[in-house]
Amino acid sequence: MQQINEDKLNALLGLMINELGATHNAALVVLGDELGFYKTLFERGPLTSAELAGATGTHERYVREWASAQTASGFISYDPASRQFSLSPEQAAALGDDDSVANVVGGFQALAASWAGQPRLAEAFRSGEGICWSDHCSCLFCGTDRFFRPGYRANLLSSWLPSLDGVVARLEEGARVADIGCGHGTSTIIMAKAFPRSEFIGLDFHEPSIEAARAQADGLANVRFETARAQDYAGDGFDLITLFDALHDMGDPVGAVRHIAASLAPDGKVMLVEPMAGDALEENLNPVGRVFYAASTHFCVPASLGQEVGAALGAQAGQRRLEEVLRAGGLPNVRRAAETPFNMILEASL
Repeated sequence: MQQINEDKLNALLGLMINELGATHNAALVVLGDELGFYKTLFERGPLTSAELAGATGTHERYVREWASAQTASGFISYDPASRQFSLSPEQAAALGDDDSVANVVGGFQALAASWAGQPRLAEAFRSGEGICWSDHCSCLFCGTDRFFRPGYRANLLSSWLPSLDGVVARLEEGARVADIGCGHGTSTIIMAKAFPRSEFIGLDFHEPSIEAARAQADGLANVRFETARAQDYAGDGFDLITLFDALHDMGDPVGAVRHIAASLAPDGKVMLVEPMAGDALEENLNPVGRVFYAASTHFCVPASLGQEVGAALGAQAGQRRLEEVLRAGGLPNVRRAAETPFNMILEASL
């Protein structure tokens, strides 16, 4: 047996204690959101645990313990003199303000599906079979939409679309757009509201998500949603085709790109939004890569392996691998148009 380095062991145990606290408190973030604790603190300012309980119709003793755990995590603030809890502007942006572009509650919400799906995932590891997206609990779909929504609101209109060659002008004049793998339709609706002269269609193979997208559209005239696969959806001559954090989940991404290329107008553009990643594992050993690799293990790779081909690109595929897929599918012209700490935006064309 190798001799243990006590300093390294203690450092590792420190990391593990942090992980245990993070895991316990992740569930408490979802609880606090559900019970309205963050929103109430955001809207009403500093409150004692009794005042917070009274404002939310909850039991003070539970609230006091929840708030203590959240304070120890640094998620909310506490003033010992007044015994009041509050949200700093930064904490409010991350947890209390639903309109904030920094809100991360959706990411915690989706975590519930990780635990719920653990037995099925263990069996998939043994069998090599996939897990269909629709086999997960609904908290995954709602949480995923809510997690990505702030980034889309912050970047889609201000930087991502403007980074594409000539696309904004065409959208302002009137273009045909397909948003593939649209989920609950947030990305589609943001674009449809911004460009009323253009026609948008959101496509997803998950019928419950399409139903949620239709409800969210609330009668918006220039957008519609249809249940369809990326490999064989109807329509052609699209001026712009978008894929937001969807291609790496597909079983046959090359087949999907092949159909996308066939349905694209001759001078049309494809905007591919994918998680930020380098081309090699060692380039992704950072906090962002850590989150995406974990989510990919739970959801992305199983979803792909549950479909035809089962390419299993994973959420950290990297630009080089994505370019190979795009070119193999018939889109030879590829460039990185924009990026954020969490996403890379690729422009592709015929």
